[in-house]
Amino acid sequence: MSDDEDYLDKSPSAARMGKAAEYLVAASCILATGGELNVSTSLVDDEGVDLVFHRRGSSTTLAVQVKARMSTGVLVQQGRFMAFVRSQTFQPRADLDMLFLAVDVERGAIMTAWLVPSHDYDATLSEPNSKGRYRFSASMKPDSADRWTSHRLTSADLPKRILARLSELEKADA
Repeated sequence: MSDDEDYLDKSPSAARMGKAAEYLVAASCILATGGELNVSTSLVDDEGVDLVFHRRGSSTTLAVQVKARMSTGVLVQQGRFMAFVRSQTFQPRADLDMLFLAVDVERGAIMTAWLVPSHDYDATLSEPNSKGRYRFSASMKPDSADRWTSHRLTSADLPKRILARLSELEKADA
């Protein structure tokens, strides 16, 4: 196992924490938009979709795969975010975004997020690693200028960006 993947050894509470992060995103987006956004969750996550957003009064949807890391993790504490996406379930399409998310567990709050359209993420990929996973690695440092800086968001910016993505998709459908 490479050093990049050592930290992925899952603790018994990893699935619980991941699901809590998804609900944190859903609730904060609904609240921050005064209910303009609505969110659905998947009963089974076998297609790489965790949340589906839509604007009240619109049928356009944005599917989102969430990859969360907690503030208690070594890499997050060092200002680096790293996650892996399974190549078996990653199918880029216009209405799918990847949401990479660092969560402050003490405050129960989003620290930093990256909302990346799946086609943008796909354009950066080479072959998956030996476990069939693609890597996402970004700096959490405010002054960094890595390839993901343009997708980096604060917790306050995330709901606005999701609304903007829905508007882009609505225009494409028109």
